[in-house]
Amino acid sequence: MFKDLDPLLHSQLRLSIMSLLVSVESADFNYLLDETGATKGNISVQINKLKDAKYIEVKKTFKNNYPHTVCKVTKTGINAFERYVEAISGYLNNKK
Repeated sequence: MFKDLDPLLHSQLRLSIMSLLVSVESADFNYLLDETGATKGNISVQINKLKDAKYIEVKKTFKNNYPHTVCKVTKTGINAFERYVEAISGYLNNKK
């Protein structure tokens, strides 16, 4: 039987953001922007959705008079990501 996939992580951009964040201690907005190739507006919306779900923490400061946003995955986010990977693996490794 196939497990349900987390609809929040089943979005390509949100999954990309989470994949990047689980492999680093933290990442700033520009790094995520460069790595995903998304637009500023789209990545901003997706970061907020992940933050609202408590999958990531977002810290906003200023660096050289410019806004500086840093994202970090939470334990909740790591657990959700691991469950998602396990669930999707079930789809990929389904052998009858």
